Amino acid sequence: MIILGVESSAHTFGIGITDGKKLLVSERDSYKGVHGIIPVDAAKHHREVAKTVLHKALEKAKLSLKDIDKVAFASGPGLPPCLMAGKEFAESLKKPIIPVNHCVAHIEIGRFMLGAKDPLTIYVSGGNSQILGYEDGRYRVYGETLDIGVGNALDKFARSVGIGSPGGPEIEKIAKEGKHYIELPYSVKGMDFVFSGLATAAEQKVGKVKKEDLVYSFQETAFSMITEATERALAHTKKKEVLMGGGVAANKRLQEMIKTMAEDHGAKFYCPDVHYCGDQGGMIAVLGYLVNKPEKKWNINPRWRSDDVEVTWIKD
Repeated sequence: MIILGVESSAHTFGIGITDGKKLLVSERDSYKGVHGIIPVDAAKHHREVAKTVLHKALEKAKLSLKDIDKVAFASGPGLPPCLMAGKEFAESLKKPIIPVNHCVAHIEIGRFMLGAKDPLTIYVSGGNSQILGYEDGRYRVYGETLDIGVGNALDKFARSVGIGSPGGPEIEKIAKEGKHYIELPYSVKGMDFVFSGLATAAEQKVGKVKKEDLVYSFQETAFSMITEATERALAHTKKKEVLMGGGVAANKRLQEMIKTMAEDHGAKFYCPDVHYCGDQGGMIAVLGYLVNKPEKKWNINPRWRSDDVEVTWIKD
């Protein structure tokens, strides 16, 4: 069985193809907005590049559309216009449709690529940040952001210091030049965290302190919050694996902090290659293969939570 996955939840339109044993291809094209994501413009981008991305993916996989058995698409969560663009394209392929959850797909691509069995997962992206683990038929949320995702906080702060979007990669570079830590709000509530106060306080210091020190301090504070909450969840669950996914997981400093913490607790650390940290069609294809339950009726679900997904492919 060959599954094609369509990702379009935010800035990226991606096509992935899997036969269940390996990922045959993962092609993508990303919308680049000067001031962040404008959903309608991003959706327009997705519609414009969809056929080209599909053609590249089929060509690299040495397949034709006739070889595709089923099509999975990211039904949610995400930006409604972008999700709709993906849904419409998936429907246009005239194959059985499998709607899947974007966040859970980030977990499953990590497990698929790296062989993690039962990890505590830190999902860190622009729109969301969660600490999850499988238990009793679902991915349970042990901790999460109470306001904005860490990626959005990074982008918000980046704009205030004159860095383009996405801000994360440039912040990672500049932070390496920082020498002095500047105290900023640190908000961890049990296993939950809050980023908006941190971003606002950092913005208020722009122009008053050295840019490199401020960027360094912002990154250290945000990532320390995530690490502390994850450590608490790891101690609670006693899992022996820690998996990180989502666009912000590509940050080497965050990887270093989580890896050190995991190893201190005797847990093995996993993080996929940078391509599979960010949004891509490969993760949708992989989850579609696992779900393998075509629907007769489907729609987008912009607020679809990770813990609302019934995980039928993992046996207790």
